[in-house]
Amino acid sequence: MSNPYDENPSEPNPYGQNPYQQNPYQQNPYGQVPQPHPQGTTVLVLGIVGLVVCFIAGIVGLVIGNKALKEIDANPSAYNNRQNVVVGRILSIIGIVLQVVVIVGYVLIVVVAIGSSSY
Repeated sequence: MSNPYDENPSEPNPYGQNPYQQNPYQQNPYGQVPQPHPQGTTVLVLGIVGLVVCFIAGIVGLVIGNKALKEIDANPSAYNNRQNVVVGRILSIIGIVLQVVVIVGYVLIVVVAIGSSSY
């Protein structure tokens, strides 16, 4: 009796195709492999820069992050870095809020300084 996994068996293989031989042109039987979203790292970097340096980068990161998150949610099996996008969006929001608080604080300081400098 011949081995059922031989390349050229004398009788047909009762188990079908040899599982150890793969056709390189055959599609993945389990579906497509998730890829990282192309904007995932960008959103994360813009969120960090928006938190540390300037809130304009945070605004850009928030806009791109919202778009990327909608694309990921529309096809969740295609992308595997949803967490990076979410963290980048959260950092962008925190950076924007902190910058708004700082700007409001500066405005209040200027108003108090002008109000207290009466002659």
